[in-house]
Amino acid sequence: MTTVWGPNRALYGISVAAELTGVNPQMLRTYEAKGLVEPHRTEGGTRRYSGNDLERIGQITTLLDEGLNLAGIAHVLALQAETHRLRAEIQRLRSLQRTDRTRQRKDATPPG
Repeated sequence: MTTVWGPNRALYGISVAAELTGVNPQMLRTYEAKGLVEPHRTEGGTRRYSGNDLERIGQITTLLDEGLNLAGIAHVLALQAETHRLRAEIQRLRSLQRTDRTRQRKDATPPG
């Protein structure tokens, strides 16, 4: 069995996540309740946070420090996710366009 380590791997319990981020466990639960972060749940229901979750919590903390409330942060995070999705879609369409142009050039080349 291969163990995969990476930023999506949920490794940290709530107390460790709280210590690493400087956010108390109750606030982490509030972030979850508001849909700002979605930690993995073990079969027993224990929260496990990934490196990506910790980065997101850091982003939430930064936005709070800048004066946004949790509703505003939810909106910012949703807009960022939509921007990321749209950029990926643009990249996919550009790739298809390049492939189509290459195909057209090959079709237009007279047999030699």
